[in-house]
Amino acid sequence: MPDHFHWLIQLHQGTLGQLMCRVKSRSSKSINERTATQGRLWQRGYHDRAVRREEHIKVAARYIVMNPLRAGLVKKVGDYPLWDAIWL
Repeated sequence: MPDHFHWLIQLHQGTLGQLMCRVKSRSSKSINERTATQGRLWQRGYHDRAVRREEHIKVAARYIVMNPLRAGLVKKVGDYPLWDAIWL
């Protein structure tokens, strides 16, 4: 997505806050280096939703995979280069 991203992850160590800090830091550094710019790219904080039941994983995964289609970025799911999911 142009202004956000969705993930379905399972943490094995650390906290979600630590992971988000690393992702934002590393992606900002990479983007700033490639575009010869500097400065903050991400807003403070993040929004998360915990999947507490196994049966809700497939629903969450399908929502994430279908997001580029809903946003009008592609005409079919397979056209989005990062669509790959085992839950389809």
